[in-house]
Amino acid sequence: MSISKWIGASLGWSFGGPIGAIIGLALGSVIDAMADGNKTPFIGQGRPSQQQRQTTYKTRSQRPQTQSGDFEVSLLILASVIIKADGKQDQRELDFVRQQFTNMYGKQRANHAFKLFKNISKQQVSTRQVCLQIRQMMDHPSRLQLMHFLFGIAKADGLVTKDEIKQIYTISGYLGISNRDYESIKAMFYSSSDNAYKILEITKNATDDEVKKAYRKMAKKYHPDKVIHLGKEHQKGAEEKFRQVQEAYEHIQKERGF
Repeated sequence: MSISKWIGASLGWSFGGPIGAIIGLALGSVIDAMADGNKTPFIGQGRPSQQQRQTTYKTRSQRPQTQSGDFEVSLLILASVIIKADGKQDQRELDFVRQQFTNMYGKQRANHAFKLFKNISKQQVSTRQVCLQIRQMMDHPSRLQLMHFLFGIAKADGLVTKDEIKQIYTISGYLGISNRDYESIKAMFYSSSDNAYKILEITKNATDDEVKKAYRKMAKKYHPDKVIHLGKEHQKGAEEKFRQVQEAYEHIQKERGF
């Protein structure tokens, strides 16, 4: 499958706006003609047409359903931001990104994605503009999945630096992720005595009934079915979050003996 057919079939709302401009520049002369014989709007262009921008920026009530390709491109761009947060590109982090994409999409599609990723990494990305487009167009469960992936990248080299944490926190704010949700996902990548409580978004002072209520709430929030529209390739990551919520609850149950 040519890269143009892959990207043409995979992307929806991310064809426009700042994300479209970044992908357009990354594709450059690599992309060939689309299946219908027309040139894609990305060839030789740094930004999408006015019509595309109008299509992309809709009101929240008109938010289109995020496609797998839109999520994929969002991951590529934000992953490039995180990897450069500490001033260097660690090979372990690059390998993590490649492996995750291979696991999710298969080797051929992952190779296409990584070609784009390397070109995206060379660009100066406006994190705020990209995140605001994602926030406007992507549903909340999918944005939570993005955050989980970004923490995974930061942890891939065995050390999450202060610069990486600062960058992920900034991204979470731009994406409209609450501080509780941010701390919940962050706690999934650290070991501490109160991590189980943070994952369930409660404190150690919570009653047993409050713990049970929090578990039901978080199990619903992180249930894999919440991102089923992204395709089977993203179910594994969603299942990982769900599993960690269950383990957090079981840890507190054992600790308290209820």
